[in-house]
Amino acid sequence: MAFSCRRSLLVLEFLFVTFLSVSAFLPETGRLAGDDVIEVNRSQREFDYFALSLQWPGTYCRGTRHCCSKNACCRGSNAPTHFTIHGLWPDYNDGSWPSCCYRSDFNEKEISTLMDGLEKYWPSLSCGSPSSCHGGKGSFWGHEWEKHGTCSSPVFHDEYNYFLTTLNIYLKHNVTDVLYKAGYVASNSDKYPLGGIVTAIQNAFHINPEVVCKKGAIDEIRICFYKDFKPRDCVGSKDVTSKKSCPKYVSLPEYTPLDGEAMFLKMPSDRDVL
Repeated sequence: MAFSCRRSLLVLEFLFVTFLSVSAFLPETGRLAGDDVIEVNRSQREFDYFALSLQWPGTYCRGTRHCCSKNACCRGSNAPTHFTIHGLWPDYNDGSWPSCCYRSDFNEKEISTLMDGLEKYWPSLSCGSPSSCHGGKGSFWGHEWEKHGTCSSPVFHDEYNYFLTTLNIYLKHNVTDVLYKAGYVASNSDKYPLGGIVTAIQNAFHINPEVVCKKGAIDEIRICFYKDFKPRDCVGSKDVTSKKSCPKYVSLPEYTPLDGEAMFLKMPSDRDVL
């Protein structure tokens, strides 16, 4: 009996010492070791794939009613005439997605060397200030980093690599160029078969994209990737031609900026590299 008690005490002592040793290397509750982030949302599992969501400015900018310096729709003849980046989004195979995974406040200085590329290919198309994950308002890029970028671990752990990689993936998979070469150009009069647009992207990248429409016009096109950035089918791409948001024939509208100059489809060139 005495031996059994002593053995139990030794086991408890060993477990207690082990706990102290291990706890010295554990992050505090709500923190990540070696980082100044808090409020980790531990209920969200690791994502399954990335979706690169691209906006067509001709559709989006039709809703422009007010101009401001940050709204790329208001740049007149310098307004974007190619698909622009909405975001690189970690998604789940069941159609849902994680968001706001931990607190990492956006710092524009971290991506200052990428500004030329971001302004050209990932501009804000609105004067509004999106809400941040943790209250308040912020920039378009800040919203994308805090809501989606923070959920892209273990692929990304910082702003710079998240934005840099997204820009490079966008330039490598030039949807504007693919559609232009297939004969799909911006027009306020022509309509194109949705199936033909999807086929052009399938032939170029060997994947099924996801297409989102607004009032019969292409609003966004999404192409998806495994975590190593090899292309894959998007979860929402199944039976894409029967999606409620897109009719069988869609438009790819050109946009007339507020100064009256018409915009026409223009491709990012092969020289547009970072």
